[in-house]
Amino acid sequence: MEARLMTNPYYARAIEMIRTTDLTKLETGKHVIDGDNLWVNIVETSLKTPQEARLEVHDQYIDIQVPLSKAESYGIKARKDCRLPDGEMNVQKDILFYKDPVDFVITAQPGEDVTFAPETAHAPCIGEGTLRKAIFKVRVL
Repeated sequence: MEARLMTNPYYARAIEMIRTTDLTKLETGKHVIDGDNLWVNIVETSLKTPQEARLEVHDQYIDIQVPLSKAESYGIKARKDCRLPDGEMNVQKDILFYKDPVDFVITAQPGEDVTFAPETAHAPCIGEGTLRKAIFKVRVL
């Protein structure tokens, strides 16, 4: 998977932007970088317990998530191991949720980026309080 990401020019461009841009200065909302191929959403959201967080997957886009205001935890599970879909893939929004429980959690500190390819189900926004974060959407090639 690593080689596939590194040969994706949109992924490389997103990583470069993360490294060279003060994301905390961007206004809340969607910032288009390269049409439907690459953009970043700056969001402010309430954090959840691991039990409340829902695993999600995407087919058309890679997520690169960067907590900005505080640490954020993510539930992770291999997509192939998810057994309880919560509905169908929403093709327009490129998202499918799962009811599977979160078994494994990682934590990213402010400014650290975490990449979720289509093979990885992820449950973002685990923690307490509110969080400002950047979510890069990178087209899968």
